[in-house]
Amino acid sequence: MASNLPDYVASAKPVPMANRIAWYKSTAQTYAGIMLWFVFWKSVPMGDGTPGGTLTQGLWPAFVGLVAAAFFCHVFYYLAPGLLGLRTGLPLYIVGTSTYGVTGGFIMPGFLMGLLQFGWLGVNAFAAAQLLCAPFYNNNPEATVGTVPHMVVSAVWAIAAAFMGLKGIKYVARVATYFPVIPLAILVILVVVSFSGIQDFVPAKMTDAAVKAAQAEAAKTAVGGIAGPVRAPLAGEWAVIATLLTAIIGFFATAGAAGADFGMNNRSGNDVQLGGLVGIAGATILAGGLSLLIVAGANGLSKGLGISDPTALMPHLLNETTGRVFMYLLAIASFPPACFSSFIAANSFKTTLPKINPFLSVGVGTLVSIALAASGAAGKVVDVFTVIGASFGPICGAMTADYLLSGCKWAGPRAGFNPAGWISWAVGFLVGAAGLLAKYIPQLATYKEYIEYIPVPPLSAMIVGFVLYAVLALIGLKTRTLDMPETAGPA
Repeated sequence: MASNLPDYVASAKPVPMANRIAWYKSTAQTYAGIMLWFVFWKSVPMGDGTPGGTLTQGLWPAFVGLVAAAFFCHVFYYLAPGLLGLRTGLPLYIVGTSTYGVTGGFIMPGFLMGLLQFGWLGVNAFAAAQLLCAPFYNNNPEATVGTVPHMVVSAVWAIAAAFMGLKGIKYVARVATYFPVIPLAILVILVVVSFSGIQDFVPAKMTDAAVKAAQAEAAKTAVGGIAGPVRAPLAGEWAVIATLLTAIIGFFATAGAAGADFGMNNRSGNDVQLGGLVGIAGATILAGGLSLLIVAGANGLSKGLGISDPTALMPHLLNETTGRVFMYLLAIASFPPACFSSFIAANSFKTTLPKINPFLSVGVGTLVSIALAASGAAGKVVDVFTVIGASFGPICGAMTADYLLSGCKWAGPRAGFNPAGWISWAVGFLVGAAGLLAKYIPQLATYKEYIEYIPVPPLSAMIVGFVLYAVLALIGLKTRTLDMPETAGPA
């Protein structure tokens, strides 16, 4: 009965059809704003930071990895949550109670989503503040970290984004409608400037230059005349594809699960599909593809030879003044993704803590974001991608399995902690985060040679979550469903 439901579930009301909006007024441009965020697309050619990035084997392997990642993000991470949101009119933190139980759902995906989104807000504020403060520190973004201006700008940025997130999806969508044009225009300009060099791009030449630059940098920090080791470039086409899959899926995982929050504002299945195809798959391929072409073209022209970061190539392809202006514009264009993170975090806390003023709960979360940005902890984006992919890969996998097993509909909230959901998540998380955990837990380091055999950790975590949930649910390891007072939505 409804009386068995906790307040955050019992008080949830579906979004009425009269308030639903089209995919091109909400889903597409908001997701596109995320994928056009410079922190994302500059990481496509950079990969995991090894010399030569993801272009050591040429353009085609990199494009294969990019397209495959875009496909996986749309189909395996976004689609099931989006359709669940559409058919119930309810947000992720309610539809997730079918997978994790009404008690367990309060923690995951409820609080976990909110907490990780405040982590993303910290990353956004950190990166934007770097670009905005860099001109005052010899155009060196790294030199701004830890300075008072960087801390102040980070704080103002996070607070402004949190306020927009609290205002709701319509306001976030308005911000996201025009801002993505800025990075897109910059990408197009950089492609035009560097295009003639693509035909002369030689991967080995770029990689050799990158290795020498890394060796020179290591020599500067040598201790006792002994330079530290330089990471080896990616060897083989599969290494490139796997690196791109890992980075892109890890970046996107929470945004995929948040598809429920967009689906509940959509009118039909076509809205869900088109919003994802355009805003996720299309924008990922466009932004990432242009970024790859820019790096290849610049290196083909021997401008910034060995550099795989498109933003660092701007002064080489243009001039310092224009490059500085573009830095500012990219920082400004980072605001929609910051608003997106804040919107998802606000939805999380509004749903799981309905009796607490959202300005208070979101305000506390924003303070955490500011602390992460000001301390520099938010700058470790590789670790952030790993944690997010490991956390939400199995969530997306389990929710997809639950959706399919229920006949492509929402099964309804389940009592307590649903064992199938929590066991599948725990195992999936360990699979996805094993490499990162081994860096900080000495006992796990002894198993490093086995951990390295895990292919594409965030994707493996999703597959484990999907398969394990399906098996456990089929053998009956799930709690009973509870009555929901109102779950009306389109079929």
